[in-house]
Amino acid sequence: MNGEKTISGNQVAVAFLGILTLFALGVVLKLAQSVILPLIIAWLLSYILAPVVTMMTRRRIPAPVAVGIVLILLLGVIYLAAVFLHARVNAFVAAFPRYETRLNELLDTLSERWSLTPETVAGIQWGPYVRSFLVRVSGPLVSFTSALVMVMVFLIFLLLGKPFFADKVRAAFSSQKAEHFIDILNSITRQIGRYLYVQLLVSLATGVLVWLILFLIGIDFAVTWGALAFFLNFIPTIGSVLASIPPVLLAIVQCYPAWWPVILTLLGVTTVQMTIGNVVTPKLMGDRLNLSPVVVLLSLLFWGWLWGFVGALLSVPIASAIKIVCENIEPLHPLSVMMGSGRVYQTRK
Repeated sequence: MNGEKTISGNQVAVAFLGILTLFALGVVLKLAQSVILPLIIAWLLSYILAPVVTMMTRRRIPAPVAVGIVLILLLGVIYLAAVFLHARVNAFVAAFPRYETRLNELLDTLSERWSLTPETVAGIQWGPYVRSFLVRVSGPLVSFTSALVMVMVFLIFLLLGKPFFADKVRAAFSSQKAEHFIDILNSITRQIGRYLYVQLLVSLATGVLVWLILFLIGIDFAVTWGALAFFLNFIPTIGSVLASIPPVLLAIVQCYPAWWPVILTLLGVTTVQMTIGNVVTPKLMGDRLNLSPVVVLLSLLFWGWLWGFVGALLSVPIASAIKIVCENIEPLHPLSVMMGSGRVYQTRK
């Protein structure tokens, strides 16, 4: 009995110690956000860019030169994206008074049709809400821009060390241990890189299709809504819903009293999101890389609370990277199984 009580007490102590450790880790991540967030972004980017650097070094291009070329190309892409976002925001701000007037006319028409009181209509102040929303959204973008220098610094060191890491492992450990360790790291690197590449291509396809559909229907700012769909596609389910709302609302304001563009917009955007999310992505990713919906929700809540909008965008890539690491390390493999959707195990029965 005493032995059982001692074991039970140890288990409770371990459980509380684990909770305290997680709490302390969350506090550290919150307080060190300005350093850790750029490091995680650079770490994820390294899985996309490292194969390019490795390919260039194998062709006898010096590693510093290869890293410099890759970073220049990355900075060019970031600059073009910044110019695009700046132009889109300015265009939307310039057109906002016209849409606000149009929305007020729509509310007046609906109030007459549904016999709403003037006080009810006057209480719907859309303009201040939209302006405050734009300010809240622009905040994380400004923070990300200010952290870009740190991301680049971390990325330089990560990329410079990638081509020579296997050689250092072989020199540090015995032949058998070194090859086993390198095989595990290569498997993790391939799976994380493949996941990020596929996620990037799927998000790009989603954005292009949303833009094309809205352009054909004639909805204003089709490119903007396509870019929004691209970014929010990194957040499963919730991101798709959030990306579908603005173009539908704009279609109502722009096209009323005609309802067919609104219906086509809703059907088109929803069809793209559901087809890519439920058919294309599982086929490309495979069942083993699918996360449990509970894991996706908890990851979104945790990283979103911790780092805001940028944390929400990174939540699923971080969770997927953790799952891939656990899958390739034998003691952590049960955790990887519990993080998965479980469909792959159903098909084996």
